[in-house]
Amino acid sequence: MTRTAQAFHSLASARQSIRHFEDRPVPTEVIQRLLATACQAPSAHNRQPWRFVVLADRERRAGLVRAMSAKFRADLEADGLPPETIDRLVERGRRRLLDPPLAILLCMTTEEMDEYPDESRGAAERIMAVQSAALAGGHLLLAAQAEGLGGCWVCAPLFAPEVVRLELALPASWVAQAVLVIGYPAEAGRQRSRRLVKDVTLWR
Repeated sequence: MTRTAQAFHSLASARQSIRHFEDRPVPTEVIQRLLATACQAPSAHNRQPWRFVVLADRERRAGLVRAMSAKFRADLEADGLPPETIDRLVERGRRRLLDPPLAILLCMTTEEMDEYPDESRGAAERIMAVQSAALAGGHLLLAAQAEGLGGCWVCAPLFAPEVVRLELALPASWVAQAVLVIGYPAEAGRQRSRRLVKDVTLWR
């Protein structure tokens, strides 16, 4: 194995989800490098359907989190959870999005994907756009690891895409997929077990 390959495999294996960060900003030039690397991800038909929103304005981010928290609270109330449980979950989600020094909203668009007359192929095309955006998000998190940063993929926007779109005045075709929270780690992160390759692989 080459040193380049070994370095990459070590980098990817060392990545952990980090949720607690130092109180120092991520330089703009570093953010630009993260985004540039994310945009090198493979994509279906090379349509590159990923879109990014750097939530640089703290007040704007706080407004987004308030709106998302209200939707989250309403969903939990509809589930019939006890008020104290709802308060705890909403506060945990709020802090997860507000505390990190950097938050990047990952969106996808089907605007330039192929169109089909039947529902089956149309649905497959949408899945391809989602997969492509997810690959870009994965590239971004690996780039953050390479820069000495930590990050975490937060799926909350999936449960409130219209709230996110309206709060941030996004183009109608941008569909929120995740928030990537990033910063300089204040913790090592928990080592999570991984299934063995032999347990998730078939050779045919």
